[in-house]
Amino acid sequence: MYKNKKILALIPARGGSKGLPGKNIKMLSGKPLIAWSIEQALASRYIDKVVVSTELEEIASVARKYGAEVPFMRPKDLAASSAIIVDVLIHALNSLERKGRKFDFIMLLQPTSPLRNSEDIDAAIRLLFRKNAQSVVSICPTECHPYWINRMSSDGLMGNFIAKNVRNKNRQKLPVYYRVNGALYLASVVFLKKSRDVYGKPTYPYIMPLERSVDIDTPLDFELAELLMSKRKELIR
Repeated sequence: MYKNKKILALIPARGGSKGLPGKNIKMLSGKPLIAWSIEQALASRYIDKVVVSTELEEIASVARKYGAEVPFMRPKDLAASSAIIVDVLIHALNSLERKGRKFDFIMLLQPTSPLRNSEDIDAAIRLLFRKNAQSVVSICPTECHPYWINRMSSDGLMGNFIAKNVRNKNRQKLPVYYRVNGALYLASVVFLKKSRDVYGKPTYPYIMPLERSVDIDTPLDFELAELLMSKRKELIR
C-alpha cells in the first residue's frame, strides 16, 4: 500500500526566532538542531524525499550537509513570524510540482522536535494507511492536567480556581488529557490543499511519550532536550 504513494517530508526552518535566536542550527548534542529531524526522515522506510524550506542560505547549507534537499528558497513573507504553516506547506508543494515532482502525502517535521525518532515517523505513516485516514497528528499526555489550570479572577482570590467536584482528587482518578506535541503532522496533499488544514473528521492521533515530545521554543526547552539526548546516548552505550 506504500509502494505507489509518494511521501514528502518537509522540514520548515526559518531564520527568525524571538525565544531562541538561531535555534534551528544551534548545536544540540553535537549536531545542529535541524540535523536531527533530517536524519530521522532519511532513516524512514517510507519517506521518498526530505526537503527543507528556509529563507536563509546559512540554514540551507547546513541542511544540504546533512542530506536534505533545498530545491527552492522560501519567500520572505512566508518566513515572518505571522506566516501560517499551511501556506508554507502549500508553497513547498507548488514549488516542487512546478519542477515536475508530485507527492501524494506530505509530512511536516518541525526541527524543534528533535527527540522523535524514525520509528515515530514510520508508525504514523502506517497508522494513516491502516485507518485509511486523510491526516495524522502527533499528541502526548499533558504534563499539567487542565483541571488544575484556570485564569485569575478579578478579585485576585482562588476560591473558585479549582472546581469543587475535582478538589482533593488524585490525578490517577481524573480522565486522561492529551496535547498536540508538534513532532509530526501527516496529510494527504489533496486533503491539505482542499481544506487548508491538517485537522478534520478523517484525522487520527499518533500518541507519543513525553520523553520524545519536547518542543524547543525557549532556552529551558533546549536544556531539557540536551539532557534527554545525553540520557539516550548513555542507554545506547
